Amino acid sequence: MIVSVNPATGAELTRFAPLTGDEVETAVDAAVSAQRQWRQRPLAERAAMLRDIAAVLRDRKDRYARLIVSEMGKPLVEAEAEIEKCAVTSEHYTDHAAGYLAERSVTAEAGVVYDPLGVILAVMPWNYPFWQFFRFAAPAFAAGNGALLKHANNVPQCALAVEEVVRDAGFPADLFRTLLVDVEQIAPLIADDRIAAVTLTGSTEVGAIVAAQAGAALKKQVLELGGSDPFLVLADADIEAAARAAVKARFVNVGQSCVNAKRFIVEDAVADEFVAAFLRHAAELKIGDPADPATAIGPMARANLRAALHDQVERSVAAGATVLAGGEPVDGPGFFYPPTILDHVRPGMAAFDEETFGPLAAIIRVPDADEAVDLANRTEFGLGAAIWTSDVDRARKLAREVEAGAVFVNGVVASDPRVPFGGIKKSGYGRELGAEGIREFCNTKTLWIGA
Repeated sequence: MIVSVNPATGAELTRFAPLTGDEVETAVDAAVSAQRQWRQRPLAERAAMLRDIAAVLRDRKDRYARLIVSEMGKPLVEAEAEIEKCAVTSEHYTDHAAGYLAERSVTAEAGVVYDPLGVILAVMPWNYPFWQFFRFAAPAFAAGNGALLKHANNVPQCALAVEEVVRDAGFPADLFRTLLVDVEQIAPLIADDRIAAVTLTGSTEVGAIVAAQAGAALKKQVLELGGSDPFLVLADADIEAAARAAVKARFVNVGQSCVNAKRFIVEDAVADEFVAAFLRHAAELKIGDPADPATAIGPMARANLRAALHDQVERSVAAGATVLAGGEPVDGPGFFYPPTILDHVRPGMAAFDEETFGPLAAIIRVPDADEAVDLANRTEFGLGAAIWTSDVDRARKLAREVEAGAVFVNGVVASDPRVPFGGIKKSGYGRELGAEGIREFCNTKTLWIGA
């Protein structure tokens, strides 16, 4: 069974029987048929319909936000922002898809055109149950593709709500379906010749499995995987601004994001000042009922995730890290864990070496900027990074040395529909959003026409 549980209470919300093999077969066939017709519609018409998705999302923002709150524990204000971001991204591709996919002339005879690939299988996680799908789907639909969604099994109601949005926005029946299936049903879908490509957002471990399966079938993949984003604070930074941003960067979504800042690498000269400010701002975060608009820290999404995070804290402390705040699960119902700050973290500790998916911040002290960049890169991940300094020209040079898909100077790493998003190393490959994102699931075709 696929079971939905309220993370704030631990109580079961509902459960669903997985689709049978015959039901999946029917859905795939129908999606292929619908996509063949969809791709024939003018690009402008397809893109314009994304504005209807935005309208449905905004009209039902409160209901969908509260569904996110109840099913994965996101604080209400952040859940509302997630729905709005989906709407904004849909509108972005309404306005820009035609430009991103415009035919390009290269020579007098040759040019480049972009054709849709077909039906894309999207394997998506629970932490942003609407956003992770729509950031893929908005450009994919505009490009002429269809989609099937295998969502995380702890957010089945959000998965069905996503299908509701697309249907009620007037998209063709069967162009998109949510498939409530068990994990073992994914591999046959990936191998199915009717599936043109695969996109996955999830852990590095799951990404390796899906990549192997898709690779065996010679299918295009876009993988957005784990992260251990560094947040570099140099001696000339505005420390108060950096600390305030650091708290947001680490604890938004209760620390459960691939692009949360996780390792705070601070020059010794300002480390004490930064840590004091970081502690002060973190202490202002209210822990409690995620449905309360004043709450900043809700529960973690599942009990096993909380247990894994606590194990990382304990192993890091045993290896010499110092607990400055938090460090123990919150007693009572639900899967709450307080904002936890570890100081004097270094390579070899769990808080440095591993992805910490929850409200745990690791402070690493370094003598200079060169060491900061070296430690920033001493990770298997390469998703995002931030550099805080008053010398922007210097930051521009340092940013080119940081191994990441995105580097933000004096800002918090975030995705934006106008620019590409994705990682390197074990954070995955391929890009979402921007022009690059919409072209990922297109056939970039050379068209040569003789005289």
